Amino acid sequence: MIQNLWNDADAARYVTKYHDPDIALRIYTSHLLGREPRLVLHGGGNTSVKTIATDLFENKIAVLRVKGSGWDLSLIEPSGLPAVQLESLLRLEQLEQLSDESMVNYLRANLMDSAAPTPSVETLLHAFLPHKYVDHSHALDVLALVDQEDCENLTRPVFGNRVGYVPYIMPGFSLAKAAASEYRRDPQVEGLVLGKHGLVTFGDTARKSYARTVELNNLAADFVQKNRRRPVFISLTRPRKEIASQADIAPILRGCLASVIEKDSPKRWILDFRCSDLIREFVNGEGLMEYANRGTLTPDYLIRTKASPLILPFPEAGALEEFRRETGSAVVDYVAGYRTYFERHNSRPTTPELPLDSIPRITLVRGCGLFGIGKSAEEAAIVADLAETWVDTVTAAEAIGRFRSLDESEQFAMEYWSLEQVKLRTLCEPRLARHVVLVTGGAGTIGSAIGRAFAREGAEVVIADLDGEKAAEVARAIKGTAMGAACDVTNTESVRSLFDRICERFGGVDIVVSNAGTAWSGPIATVTDDLLRKSFELNFFAHQLIAQNAVRVMRLQKTGGAILLNISKQAINPGPNFGAYGIPKAATLALARQYALEHGHDKIRVNAVNADRIRSGLLTDDMIRSRAQARRLSERDYMSGNLLGCEVTAEDVAQAFVHHALAMKTTGDVTTVDGGNVAAFLR
Repeated sequence: MIQNLWNDADAARYVTKYHDPDIALRIYTSHLLGREPRLVLHGGGNTSVKTIATDLFENKIAVLRVKGSGWDLSLIEPSGLPAVQLESLLRLEQLEQLSDESMVNYLRANLMDSAAPTPSVETLLHAFLPHKYVDHSHALDVLALVDQEDCENLTRPVFGNRVGYVPYIMPGFSLAKAAASEYRRDPQVEGLVLGKHGLVTFGDTARKSYARTVELNNLAADFVQKNRRRPVFISLTRPRKEIASQADIAPILRGCLASVIEKDSPKRWILDFRCSDLIREFVNGEGLMEYANRGTLTPDYLIRTKASPLILPFPEAGALEEFRRETGSAVVDYVAGYRTYFERHNSRPTTPELPLDSIPRITLVRGCGLFGIGKSAEEAAIVADLAETWVDTVTAAEAIGRFRSLDESEQFAMEYWSLEQVKLRTLCEPRLARHVVLVTGGAGTIGSAIGRAFAREGAEVVIADLDGEKAAEVARAIKGTAMGAACDVTNTESVRSLFDRICERFGGVDIVVSNAGTAWSGPIATVTDDLLRKSFELNFFAHQLIAQNAVRVMRLQKTGGAILLNISKQAINPGPNFGAYGIPKAATLALARQYALEHGHDKIRVNAVNADRIRSGLLTDDMIRSRAQARRLSERDYMSGNLLGCEVTAEDVAQAFVHHALAMKTTGDVTTVDGGNVAAFLR
């Protein structure tokens, strides 16, 4: 059940903040609706209020303020409610037909502010209903009733005479006219149930319209609960062998998705995994292939999720190659099926010449759960959220009847609807979009600079550091979807766990920057064995652990990748009293070259960055003073003692790593970032 969260004190605060009571209370209840995922999810739904605006001549104009394109109800502000002249909108109801393009053009022509966002495609539905406040939600419990084969007969006994019923019509002018006609048939109704679309409520106050949304949804929820059969799905018998871990499954799936179109130039995707008892019951159902392919909850979902999921078998531990073959074959079949679906319906004059990409957006894995698939972590998370609500609602629908969405031709019409296609128009993707980057030692000066640089290029970033809290803090500052993780890079289990968590969070990893390290100084003849071994653990063996796990995941993905090591100038040009640091760094340079030699056939590029004299947690003020004294230089001359005569920064180092991530045909290379040090020139 959904709780009515209206609070008089909160409503009063909104009025104080926004001044105009009509707008303030519209914003308030829009937030209440938008923040309840069982009513509205990720930009879905729309709200409106009929009010008064003033034009340039101080004339009072009746307007409809309705949610604008691109706005989310949970975050909407007054600028997200463009004002459209109401009288002009009402005049449209006299027409028999109106194309989508003409409707949108008319809406924009009648905006009070030409710079305002385009009003919702359902603006006319809001306008033709006479109430001051109108709310349209995708109430999941209502959808469990209307997404049925016999939806009208099932729905009417639940709500009685409290609602009108409108069968499925695509959004726009025709739906608006049908809704207005149904309302006029009985003006006493509190709302309208729209077939496959959800619930519309209205009232003379924001509070009344919102309360009706909650009450009507809860009537549906109560009906589903009382009439629910259990179990809903008969489960297949799962294999006796152990199910493979999600951390192994995800890179395989991610790799198959990336290479199905173009093996030599894989287009990567980001994954978001979800699992619960309800999801497991759903994916393990005997009839999964049939009920999971009956479509989406609402037409709105199609643009993000496609009509059908990719379905994979139980992945057995110890049989990953078999699972890879099955996954690859399933992805190929899905892509071919989508292209055939496009060709079947491509006779319409308004259909684009080319199909949308044919990659699935939801993957169901028996015995495990589901993956949302997107071009970014944010997009993958949205798809996963929608997939969870789909599972929830299909399960509820199956518990009381038989889930049924749009037929295939209706799905195609919605998926390739010109007004929906506008939502897909995006600018060119950043250079490292769809890539997952790990930076170890990421909470330090150099590591955080590297993380920021990759985020600017569009990558999903993981910041790993011994100090987990600081890593999380750096990640939050870099990007909303960035991940911060604690990791001891000298500990085998800790490193394995880190890579598993990355696979669980994003589906895999593409670029690994092994940056963690620290420096110890002192004459090599007197340095203790313990100190030298400690330095080797962090400055050599840790890089080996990171590289080993990177190769493991990248080989599961089979899409290549980049392993980049921070080796330091000391590997090339050792300084006095710095052997405890320089010797393991020299070994790390050899390590990078060995990995480049042995894993070129895996399309894994391995390169190193040789930086010098970067102010950081490693090169502290005290260290700068000590090294300057060792070289008999002033601190200023020490920091800028290079051919270019300038100090090198952490950002300069970060850009070198980005360069190597983008240098697709370079491996075994060392890039020097020191302003020019003749003694450190490579020979």
